[in-house]
Amino acid sequence: MIHLVLGFARSGKSQFAEQQFHNCDDVTYIATAQALDGEMQSRIAHHQQQRNQQWRTIESPIDLATTLAALRGQKVMVDCLTVWLSNLMHQQAMHQLDLLTSELTQHWQQHGQLVMVSNEVGGGIVPLGELTRRYVDEHGRMNQRMATIANQVHWVVAGIPTQLK
Repeated sequence: MIHLVLGFARSGKSQFAEQQFHNCDDVTYIATAQALDGEMQSRIAHHQQQRNQQWRTIESPIDLATTLAALRGQKVMVDCLTVWLSNLMHQQAMHQLDLLTSELTQHWQQHGQLVMVSNEVGGGIVPLGELTRRYVDEHGRMNQRMATIANQVHWVVAGIPTQLK
């Protein structure tokens, strides 16, 4: 079972995703963010305080497909694909997106429970700068691919989830 949770920044999508495992202590939380500055350290600390302290956390900023392959058949939450894609672009490792899509298609639809969180970044004006426009384009394509693979898709706005698929 693959469940994709989409929303804007501070929409409540991570909280909703975590609620999908509300009575489970045997969840692996995959964090894609890296604490490269004080502001990001604060964001990460906030997320850590919010989630179930019994959950195991694995940091996987780049090689998400390999991390997921090792966790087949388990309950897993990935937060978030938005940061992960940014990491891939900075490392020039976009081939990892194809590996992840393949891994999800081949294994996760039938085995285990996977909840993935991703932002919707293309709802505003067209950004200035080639790199930013490329990021928005790649992010939109990634969300479309993940939504196609997912068994369920929710959109969260102001903490209110709406099922899309």
